Amino acid sequence: MSMNNPEITDFQWRKASRSINNGACVEVAPVSRQILIRDSTDRDGPVMRYSRRSWCIFVGNIKTGRFDPDRL
Repeated sequence: MSMNNPEITDFQWRKASRSINNGACVEVAPVSRQILIRDSTDRDGPVMRYSRRSWCIFVGNIKTGRFDPDRL
């Protein structure tokens, strides 16, 4: 999906508060029952869509350390 689509560019995108501007950040936008994700350095690039439930499960797994390198 192109970011030139006005309906995508009008969303309220935000980066993580702990982002350190090293070029490895993503932005998220909550929209209806979905969470949209894009590369913060390529705002015209593709956008991924996830259900709110899937996103909450993913974030919960991150917070518990499930994806930490020593646990993989």
